[in-house]
Amino acid sequence: MKTFIISTIIALGITACMMPKPMESKIDKTNLDMSMKPGTDFYEYANGGWMKKNPLTAEYARYGQFDALAEKNREQLKELVLEQAAMKDAEENSNAKKIGDLYNLAMDSVRRNNEGYTPIKPLLDKAAALKENSEVLPLTAELMRQGISGFFHVFFDADIMNSRNNLLQIYQGGLSLPEKSYYFDQDDAMVTLRDKFRDHVVKMFVLCGYNDEQARKNMEAVMRIETRIAEKSFDNVQQRDPAANYHKFTYDSLKSSYPATDWDVFFGALGINDISELSVAQTEPLAEVLDIVAGTPIADLIAYVQWNIINSTAGELSDDLSAQNFDFYGRALSGTQEQRPRWKRALGAVNAALGEAVGRLYVAKYFPPAAKERMLQMVSNLQVALGERIDAQEWMSDSTKKFAHEKLASFRVKIGYPDKWKDYSALVIDPADSYAENCRRISQFMWDDVIARKHNKPVDVDEWYMTPQTVNAYYNPTTNEICFPAGILQYPFFDMNADDAFNYGAIGVVIGHEMTHGFDDQGRRFDKNGNFTDWWTAEDADNFNARTKVIIDHFNKIYVLPDMKANGELTVGENIADHGGLTISMQAFRNATKDASLANAEGFTPEQRFYLAYANVWAGNIRDEEIRNRTKNDPHSLSRWRVNGTLPHIEDWCKAFGITPDDKLYIPEEGRLNIW
Repeated sequence: MKTFIISTIIALGITACMMPKPMESKIDKTNLDMSMKPGTDFYEYANGGWMKKNPLTAEYARYGQFDALAEKNREQLKELVLEQAAMKDAEENSNAKKIGDLYNLAMDSVRRNNEGYTPIKPLLDKAAALKENSEVLPLTAELMRQGISGFFHVFFDADIMNSRNNLLQIYQGGLSLPEKSYYFDQDDAMVTLRDKFRDHVVKMFVLCGYNDEQARKNMEAVMRIETRIAEKSFDNVQQRDPAANYHKFTYDSLKSSYPATDWDVFFGALGINDISELSVAQTEPLAEVLDIVAGTPIADLIAYVQWNIINSTAGELSDDLSAQNFDFYGRALSGTQEQRPRWKRALGAVNAALGEAVGRLYVAKYFPPAAKERMLQMVSNLQVALGERIDAQEWMSDSTKKFAHEKLASFRVKIGYPDKWKDYSALVIDPADSYAENCRRISQFMWDDVIARKHNKPVDVDEWYMTPQTVNAYYNPTTNEICFPAGILQYPFFDMNADDAFNYGAIGVVIGHEMTHGFDDQGRRFDKNGNFTDWWTAEDADNFNARTKVIIDHFNKIYVLPDMKANGELTVGENIADHGGLTISMQAFRNATKDASLANAEGFTPEQRFYLAYANVWAGNIRDEEIRNRTKNDPHSLSRWRVNGTLPHIEDWCKAFGITPDDKLYIPEEGRLNIW
């Protein structure tokens, strides 16, 4: 487009001076509540206006800036998908036809209500026909291949000790509730939730044709089995330790360690053969599951398998099943009052099945190349700043700094969208079959695709783990990569017309956050090649852990509800990354503007605008049920505390807003986190 404009100007013989558009502050003062003192509650000060303008609607348990941008993207994606769905002459087996057919199947409520639970009846009958305990695991493997949950998870991922190669892995699972504590905690909220879960399981069985007595017996069997699995499962904090969740076996040693299971039959049902080695992430839960399968009455095992079939497919069936599923997992668990409109659920299904095909349409229409170029420059600036922060740390030895610089220089950067798009030609979407049957076929396509690409194959470093339309970002330690999909590269995270104070405070901190994950309590244990190895001196590691304990202790004291505190151990990695993102991005911002300082704007200094842009990214409203749910399960701190819990540790923020010991949020210097 730029070439065309310049060529046109030359052709017309017009002399033009193309001045760059001045950058804008982009701080929206209507998002603030300036009646609140920054040092009393900076979250309310920066976001009180936004929160009043954006009250929770019935379909949300939490609604924040991420959700607002996702809604904007969803409207854009809806337009793209509807164009595909309306095409009458789409080429057979084309992505356009598959997108359109799947969306139309998901939207056809009349057909789905007429079918009821009949699309899964053959699977339920197959489970009911089990005669011997030895038949249970092979059937669950067959079902897992079709997207039905089993007793545990099986997947492929990089071998953390040899990151260039993929490794077959077994990981704990088998639970319908989010985490083991949901089965044992005796506070009123958890006791009530378990009672609601029991009622939910009974109702779902009844909706699938079982009488009340059988449904209740099935529920009791499910609870017995899941409670036993939960008792031996690792909790969310234990799962954060890479070393504790990696146990490599040769295939022969797996067979000898767990001889009661016919592993050839199990993996054969999954379509996996020629296995030489694998990892069992958590050995205790696997041993317990195998004991359960061997020693539990077959009727109980059948009930558990049938429950997994029902639970995994509820959203694909009739409205009564979908509504009951929402009643527990949406309303009871998270406090959401109303299911999302059918078109949003249908769009989500298309995104899940054909994400890169939809993403290709999305970036072609909505992602300008100039945004990628500016992001690349910002990432480069953040890398320089992180290098400077590494050098500035007096607590770290020169030898550890050397390795840290090597890792930083080796970051693989992905922005916008993949260079190579996924091939969906082997996926069959058949409108003659039910929506649920097509979902089974989609799951099997995905599973078979993973086996073809990863089993006994090297890691594909060009693979993306998010679709381009995703409003998020990630760091992957085994490939040492940071990724920023096109979906997040929009206001309020990034704006081509915004000044550096805004962009470095918003997307700059996101970039710094993901970079810092390479050096948080987990990421620091991986080297530049993505291998799990100790490149720290013992003294440096001790210094790091002592400093990390400061932020753990700080968050452990925060009350998120009157009867519930934050979990500093669970959120420590994300809290370190927030802190690092802020310090690194501020340094990069100062480097970028050192020769041309920004002026005050909207009544704020550049530094104040930087921190306001950061805080506004986390603006949002949330229900109490979701606060409880996220605090127990999410390694990210709640949005309010990513602001009020993190910024008081930053001296620059204190100076920018004149925070003193008289302010509620003030933390003495000796009590602040200081790593990067």
